[in-house]
Amino acid sequence: MVNIVENAQRSAKIDVPAEFLKGKRHLTAQEIKVLEANLNHNEDSSWNNFYVSEEEGAFDPSLIHLSFFSGYVILGKLKNQTLNYNDLYLTCGIQRSKISNLIVGDDCVIHNVSYLDNYIIGNRVILFNIKELCCTKHSKFGNGILKKGEPEDNRVWIGVANENDGRAILPFEDMIPADAYIWSHYRDDSELLNRFVELTEYGNTGELNTTGFIDDDCVIKNSNIIKDAKIGKATYIKGALKLKNITILSSEEEPSQIGEGVEMVNGILGYGSKLFYQAIAVRFVIGRNCQVKYGARLLNSVLGDNSTISCCEVLNNLIFPFHEQHHNSSFLIATTVQGQSNIASGATIGSNHNSRSPDGEIFAKRGFWPGLCSDFKHNSRFASFVLVSKGSYQHELDIPYPFALVSPGEKSDEAITIIPAFWFMYDMFAITRNKNKFAKRDKRKTKIQNIEFDPMAPDTMQEIMSAMDRIISLTAVYLKEPKKLQEAKDYLHQNPDADFTLFDETCQKKFGAIIAKPVKAYKMYRKIVKYFATRELMDYCKALGKKTLTLDIINTIRKETLYTEWENAGGQIIPSDKIKELFNLIKGRNITTWAQVHDFYNKCNDEYPKWKVRYSLYLLEQLYSRPVEEFSEMLYQDIINDVIVVANDIYNASVESREKDYTDYYRNMVYRNKKEMETVIGPLSDNSFLKDLKVTTAEFVSEIKLIFSELVK
Repeated sequence: MVNIVENAQRSAKIDVPAEFLKGKRHLTAQEIKVLEANLNHNEDSSWNNFYVSEEEGAFDPSLIHLSFFSGYVILGKLKNQTLNYNDLYLTCGIQRSKISNLIVGDDCVIHNVSYLDNYIIGNRVILFNIKELCCTKHSKFGNGILKKGEPEDNRVWIGVANENDGRAILPFEDMIPADAYIWSHYRDDSELLNRFVELTEYGNTGELNTTGFIDDDCVIKNSNIIKDAKIGKATYIKGALKLKNITILSSEEEPSQIGEGVEMVNGILGYGSKLFYQAIAVRFVIGRNCQVKYGARLLNSVLGDNSTISCCEVLNNLIFPFHEQHHNSSFLIATTVQGQSNIASGATIGSNHNSRSPDGEIFAKRGFWPGLCSDFKHNSRFASFVLVSKGSYQHELDIPYPFALVSPGEKSDEAITIIPAFWFMYDMFAITRNKNKFAKRDKRKTKIQNIEFDPMAPDTMQEIMSAMDRIISLTAVYLKEPKKLQEAKDYLHQNPDADFTLFDETCQKKFGAIIAKPVKAYKMYRKIVKYFATRELMDYCKALGKKTLTLDIINTIRKETLYTEWENAGGQIIPSDKIKELFNLIKGRNITTWAQVHDFYNKCNDEYPKWKVRYSLYLLEQLYSRPVEEFSEMLYQDIINDVIVVANDIYNASVESREKDYTDYYRNMVYRNKKEMETVIGPLSDNSFLKDLKVTTAEFVSEIKLIFSELVK
């Protein structure tokens, strides 16, 4: 409803912020004369609401034309000079604009802004062709806080992971995926949940005195509605349709961009991120160095750093860093996806499309990769780095085998097939190159969210150990000796060429799963654990300036705290006990801000190498059921042999994978000759990755032969 407000009454309520009047003065009579001659108008006919820089020669009134002013107007330096951004050149000043309650820095351009109210603008800012740019006194800039007198219903919640808002969290400017994870996935502690709200409200005065903000060197042009926005340095906005109640984090080192047709409502955009080409984001937190584009819809979701969403629909999700989803025919609804993931074209993952109610969830650990045109029944759960073959999975899945390939049965009422350790057996290069791939793609200048790039880390080793135990148990059932686990384990070791399958009834509701190649998978899992553990021990020795592992070093490692349960918190691998410790600190009010929570994460990250090497020692002892001090020379040689095999497999698989581009008939048939092929894809001999890998593999193999030498008696 439109209300009539008397101008005199409205003017009487204006309070000029005193801190912004330092170095400012009122207009002279001659300056007022120039302004009025240029067809400018002021609701205050005395122009006493207008302040300019008191520096001599710093204000040129001739640069203000055809504009209307009300409230207070405080201008910085305004001289006859030109600002440019790309091919846009504009003279500093104010033209054809309606302005009220505005504080402007030095050397700014405000041209054709139809309505500009209640903003603070930095230096060298360009505002060009904007219909509405205003801020209410009660704005929260996308944060989940309340102002004085507001009811709880006014809070903006983000319903991540579940469409019924059972895991809803409050957005805040500094939120990272780790925060969203601990808040949304520990819902059984009401005291903790209340403390999370208090952390979010920390520092909020609740006063109804909010002013919009546009920082230095921003460019906003040809845009429609921008309301209740806090916009960071060097942000570039062009052709935006609607931006409301948002914070855009941006800096000179990590500038953010918003392009044509974009709508953003109630959320936070991270540093260095970009939205363009009709993208829509509502109730969101988007991390650093992300892209949302080509009509993508991101609603009620947290998107981790270094992720790309385009063309698709993403609703009610918690997504960790390095998520890729590029296809118009895919959608992702009601999931927690723990990053390093890729959603293929036609993958339709949505609870209300294949379940009786919209409260289902999918939980996928890092490396989730569903195949083309896949769909799933909620609830489902997937271990790390699970590749799901194309198909319609019409029953709930629980896949506990990491690095596995999952394939559907020929009919919906048949068992699925799982090949555990598939990546290691058939595409070692694809999985092991992830560490370098993700590190190169990490374009963040400031890295708040700690991220584990390596597929071989404590979280996946924990899953592998559990998967091996599961294979042993199922083998005991296959041998018709379900209680004789040691005999089943011995059978797996003594029959490396045995060809049989196992049946795991819990992997798919009603129809279970066939576990293919269990012996090969079990043996490969063991090799990978040895590889990880030995590599960590080698790295630890290197850090000490040692080439070999000694009993003294082992004793030093044993003094470190042993953690055997790990969680992926937003991309950072943290012991479960440390997360419990964090919760106790929060509930005990030893931690009162999210910044202190982030400090806790960083301290964990600092200790992570020590925890990993302690866990590595534990893993070797678990594999061989005895302390390291009791390992025999034959046992050490077994470890060395297996680790060398894995190292060489990584290199050989990498070479073979790349060589296919040069030797395979079907890859070559599109080129007229070898020269054309090498021009298009480059010569194999120039591949820097393979050159480096060859050198590092040779060094690793040489070093691994020495690492246990002093322990062998």
